[in-house]
Amino acid sequence: MPELQVNGVQLYYEAHGQGPPILCVHGTGGSTLMWAAAVPELARLGRVIVYDRRGCTRSQRPDPYDKTSVAEHTDDAAALLEALGAAPAAVVGRSYGGGVAIDLALRYPQCVRGLVLLEAAILSLSADALVWEESLRQRVLASAAEDGTTVGETFIRFVLGDATWEGFPVPIKQMFTDNGPAILAEVTGGFLRVDQAALGTIDKPTLLVAAAHSPEAFRQVIDAMADAMPNRRTHTVEGGHLINPADPAVLRFLQDLPG
Repeated sequence: MPELQVNGVQLYYEAHGQGPPILCVHGTGGSTLMWAAAVPELARLGRVIVYDRRGCTRSQRPDPYDKTSVAEHTDDAAALLEALGAAPAAVVGRSYGGGVAIDLALRYPQCVRGLVLLEAAILSLSADALVWEESLRQRVLASAAEDGTTVGETFIRFVLGDATWEGFPVPIKQMFTDNGPAILAEVTGGFLRVDQAALGTIDKPTLLVAAAHSPEAFRQVIDAMADAMPNRRTHTVEGGHLINPADPAVLRFLQDLPG
């Protein structure tokens, strides 16, 4: 089981394929399991690094772990890339992981050669998204106060819908259930706060991917990001927020990135 000690925690990671590095950063409550179906396709284009962020699944969960920040996870990602000799990498970030990817480009630009943002959770760009975030926070906190065992289910039902939760295989449901404390810590700490002026300083090639059936607030965030970022393409896929990282548009973008 490959692990690296970074910033005081052991991070579990996997590397697949060879060539230009591609770092995959999962969303809240996830793990490397959420990338499993996409890894074979991505690995045809380079050295794919997937990892469990701190507090999740096989990576170490600090004790106590009541609150975390995007910046903390960004520092971990930068340290992981440096330790693996994988910088600069194309960084694929999903939801909260998209916030990590953006923060990486802002604070560690030497680690990034391009960004793929799968509905990055930059909720500060939309008033409606901030209202949505507060509703999510209250729902998760209420679940934690009841018994703490349904935080993962509560989170997924709110973000992705009841049908998505019901359709998950048992191992994925168990992953989100086990990662309840990590979900609570991330929701308590909040999502990345960044404005359009800061986004406008990111000159890395960027693909913004939106989902046709996500909440309207998510589309407002994508539109604001597209208006701000100078070197971006946009793409919309069918379905909801759980976007396929190996969508053909993502693969084409990664293939075209300078090595």
